[in-house]
Amino acid sequence: MNFNYINIQRKNASYIIAEIGVNHECSIKVAKKLILLAKRGGADAAKFQTYKAEKIVKKNSKAYWDIKKEKTKSQFELFSKLDKFQPKDYKNLALYCKKLKIDFLSTPFDLESVSFLNPLVPLFKISSSDITNIPLIKKIANCRKPVILSTGASNIDEIKSAVKILRKGTKKIIIMHCILNYPTKDWNANLSMILDLKKNFPQYIIGYSDHTLPDSNMLNLTTAYSLGAKVIEKHFTHNKKLKGNDHYHSMDFKDLKNLSKNIKHINIILGKIGKKKFVKSEVKSRKFARRSIVVKKDLKKNKIITENDIIALRPNIGISVENWNKVLGKRTKKNLTKNKTLAMKDLK
Repeated sequence: MNFNYINIQRKNASYIIAEIGVNHECSIKVAKKLILLAKRGGADAAKFQTYKAEKIVKKNSKAYWDIKKEKTKSQFELFSKLDKFQPKDYKNLALYCKKLKIDFLSTPFDLESVSFLNPLVPLFKISSSDITNIPLIKKIANCRKPVILSTGASNIDEIKSAVKILRKGTKKIIIMHCILNYPTKDWNANLSMILDLKKNFPQYIIGYSDHTLPDSNMLNLTTAYSLGAKVIEKHFTHNKKLKGNDHYHSMDFKDLKNLSKNIKHINIILGKIGKKKFVKSEVKSRKFARRSIVVKKDLKKNKIITENDIIALRPNIGISVENWNKVLGKRTKKNLTKNKTLAMKDLK
């Protein structure tokens, strides 16, 4: 299992979720292909969605996505096309993930799905759409596993209410900033909300579930990680040109590789020290880039040092310039020549 709550919380560590969702188009072969690509791309988990259309939506419920990209105008019609996997199929996929050493996750959208997924997943994910679904949240809390809570289209009070229920079963909660638009325009991503979530929920891990269109450098997700979102989730596909609800705003293998590379680089440059102090590699710089106090002109013995007598020059091999005020007013013990680096033994 790749997921370790404590490591993610305390260290410069990330957890990348490739949200396959229903981009498998109800094909086990395609699902396994996507899992393999996710693993090779650097993801820690491959996540699916588990539901039956009749258990989550009324037949006359309208679409809330961009119908220019996904032309299905009824939620029930769309979900009915993509809910064909059975429990045995998810078990099959979970075993395949175990073989590849990538975590298997799936978001349950009904109570029955929670029950059969429980032995298959190391943690649960609650969709933004279910942040007020008290029966589902209670059922998941009772499983006593870590929970990822997505917060799209919600406010702080709704998040706190969901967390309060979850805490009865687990203290290992990940709160995900999310914007519930498909796709999310860059100017609506509001990544600064990550900072607000960190402020309001300092005891929990904060993450980001992304629905923006991916750019070649994966800047949105990279920025989210830089702001403190340690768990990163984005829809994942093998072909962004495919028609369907999620393909067009998903990342592909190349995008995932770039994201993984970016996060690894950020972890390197963030370092491990934390508190401000000079590092070992700067010892030489402290000596040769800083300045000592140097005699500006020939000085006679017993000369009282004034600012006209000295100058600050590199390297820092004598009296450091930080002692400038302490040197002023002192007398020379002997004659000093121009350009001599002052030492304490030269003064009285």
